Amino acid sequence: MTTTTTDTAHLYWNSEWQQADASSPWAKAEPWVLDHARSLAPGSRVLDLGAGIGRHALALAAVGHHVTALDAAEAAVTAIEAAARAQRLDIATALAPMTELPFDACQFDHVLSWNVIYHGDETIVRRTMAEIARVTKAGGTFMATMLSARRIPAERAKAPGREISRNTWTFDGPGDKVHPHYFCSAADLLALMPEFEVFTLFDHVHDKPDSWHWHLLAEKI
Repeated sequence: MTTTTTDTAHLYWNSEWQQADASSPWAKAEPWVLDHARSLAPGSRVLDLGAGIGRHALALAAVGHHVTALDAAEAAVTAIEAAARAQRLDIATALAPMTELPFDACQFDHVLSWNVIYHGDETIVRRTMAEIARVTKAGGTFMATMLSARRIPAERAKAPGREISRNTWTFDGPGDKVHPHYFCSAADLLALMPEFEVFTLFDHVHDKPDSWHWHLLAEKI
């Protein structure tokens, strides 16, 4: 039997990260991420899962946390390593899929995954959530964004789309949504996180109209 994986969007993003620089919108850290980082104990062990070109990994290392930046795109890891050297920051890096985190159980005090976990179908999302739970220590925190099901009508208005499996869509045209993306309701999202107590969950647009994303902060039980 042939098994086809759906976590393929890193192939698109690898090309994007090769071209990205400090002027990229992906180079600016999110205020909510920085606010929570300031609440962590000094020197916390932090995993930036799907770190891109390192906007959050660099910012969290700069305030004294022990940061590991992981991405499935080689260009992302290369960019982070170069930026860390330039800024004289000590950041560990890992090139690996989000479904197979190369870390020990309970290794991290905080896991951050901004605009990452939804790149794949529900099987991929469930595996990733299980891996995040495995590597987060009890009492540690998890912050992430997920695509909201509220966004689907806007995506379908822009380009032809198909639901290829439960909650998983692909859309024609430019950009990474030719690769499978998972869109969920609040109930679906909470069901994916049995090992976490959710503190904050809100549906919010990003930089464009109708760009709805769930924003969540939770604690490992």
